[in-house]
Amino acid sequence: MAASVRLYVDHPLSAEQVVPLDRGQANYVYGVMRLGVGATLTLFNGKDGAWQARLADGNKRGGAAIAVAQVEPQLEPPDLWLLFAPLKKARTDFTVEKAVELGVRRVLPVTTDFTNSERLRQDRQKAHAIEAAEQCGAVFVPDIAPLARLSAVLDTWPSDRRLMFCDEGRAGVAAGLADATPGPWAILIGPEGGFSPAERDRLLALPFVTPVSLGPRLLRAETAAVAALTLWQTTLGDWR
Repeated sequence: MAASVRLYVDHPLSAEQVVPLDRGQANYVYGVMRLGVGATLTLFNGKDGAWQARLADGNKRGGAAIAVAQVEPQLEPPDLWLLFAPLKKARTDFTVEKAVELGVRRVLPVTTDFTNSERLRQDRQKAHAIEAAEQCGAVFVPDIAPLARLSAVLDTWPSDRRLMFCDEGRAGVAAGLADATPGPWAILIGPEGGFSPAERDRLLALPFVTPVSLGPRLLRAETAAVAALTLWQTTLGDWR
């Protein structure tokens, strides 16, 4: 059984592999969780599955663990991206956290015509994604792309990837995924002010876009992200 303390490490994992712990990890393990030398914990790196490890030595400033045995294979979520406009700090954190829990491979923050917040720290959101994976038992941490304009992202969109456009203008209309097929997909969530008419017209004209309704009521952006991910996962993803 995997240990209750889980850490993401940027280091290869294999039997008897010595894995260094940075200052933050060591402080958490020795200072916060109060583990001692010989205690077990679970390590994962997003590539080699989850490994049971034992603490070899260290203190709150640094240390090392030794990988003992793999306890979970590497499992990756479906090939799904999430695009969303940055929100206020706590709501952006919530959206990234739920994206990790619900299963996406990549998060792409985008600015739109009506985006209220046009700043996002990529390093902060990567750290938040790692923390979410540690807490929820995932062995995969999605890539967090740098903030980009939606128009620029659409200009270079891969032709084989469908885009589920969560269109508030279709509230109350049938969901739109009935005839969809599995494969590479992405979900686009609009900003708090919705999409501009020009953005909506462009999206609806693109051949790779599937417009979808998220029900009869308008949802907050972070709620829409959770609803859309749930809809896609139960229809086309690994919840089927």
